Amino acid sequence: MRIGLIGAGKIGQLRARTLREHRDTQLAAVYDLNADLASKAAAGSGAVVAKSLEAFFDVPLDAVVISTPVHVHDAACLTAFARGLHVLLEKPTSNTAAGAKKLVDAALAAKRAFGVGFNLRYYPAFRCVRETIQSGRLGKLDHLRVYGGHEGLPKFAHEWEYKAPISGGGAMWDVGIHMSDLARHYLGEISEVYGVATESVWNVPGSEDNALALFRSPAGVTAAYQATWTEWKGYGIFVEAYGDKGMVRGAYAPMSNLLVLQEKAGAPRTTTKLRYPWIQLREKCFSWQTTALQSFREELDDFLLLCKGRRDLVIADGYAGQRACEVAEAVRECSRTRAVVKLPVLGTMPA
Repeated sequence: MRIGLIGAGKIGQLRARTLREHRDTQLAAVYDLNADLASKAAAGSGAVVAKSLEAFFDVPLDAVVISTPVHVHDAACLTAFARGLHVLLEKPTSNTAAGAKKLVDAALAAKRAFGVGFNLRYYPAFRCVRETIQSGRLGKLDHLRVYGGHEGLPKFAHEWEYKAPISGGGAMWDVGIHMSDLARHYLGEISEVYGVATESVWNVPGSEDNALALFRSPAGVTAAYQATWTEWKGYGIFVEAYGDKGMVRGAYAPMSNLLVLQEKAGAPRTTTKLRYPWIQLREKCFSWQTTALQSFREELDDFLLLCKGRRDLVIADGYAGQRACEVAEAVRECSRTRAVVKLPVLGTMPA
């Protein structure tokens, strides 16, 4: 497939590498406002380094990877679908739920694949959680806990990363957008939201420092959620799933799993721990980007299958991206009205 890349920043460079290296893709064009970054992403590939978005879309393409700041997602994505191209878009899909739905509607109208870059789905610890749930080893699933946080504003280099309305919001649109997606990934759907969002630490209007919420699936399974920009210990995320026969925990960083099982109440328990020492060593020597890069490789594999009509995949689709934005807005609405927000079931986008 001839694939173009829009956005050649830190994440875009990693995306470009996966496109250059994959046996079934050709990096055909790159566009970024910074011409030097675009040239770096294209190096050795023969890709056209476009001087404008219009020139980029004049290059013959089959699909586009969009890795730009969220507030400029819409124009590039809509143009791609209008040109009949498949799209893999970085999270969050848009800086509003309405914007996310507009992109989904465009993908459906164009009958093109729409993948969203929730790459944490591919991290071994979080794949282990999903596989354990699906295996039935936990028994009947009772509830989830999902958490993501870091120190907040000192982690950001640019205002568009954290300042609403450009960013969409605060912690829920940053690290929290991954956590709400993982919750839906495990639950199957999020159809009810109740929560509270606050912005009393960094005091950025519209950008929450903390959000605590309860999500519920159509089957009645609940997830307890927190996204925070006041995790003074530093970056950390985890998910936990509890059933009537045990629990499983996946965490990063560092990457780890904990699995506790018992056949029935009162029976002896077995405990299994996974530490992924090779990942920890690799990150210590070569940085966290090595783990992100591997997840992008696996995500690209799935994206190519998505473009061929496969839907039984790990990759997040446009509906997943839309629902994550809707959940973030729902928590803020709950914080204002103190009422549960109900969301329609979306499921999986059709082939």
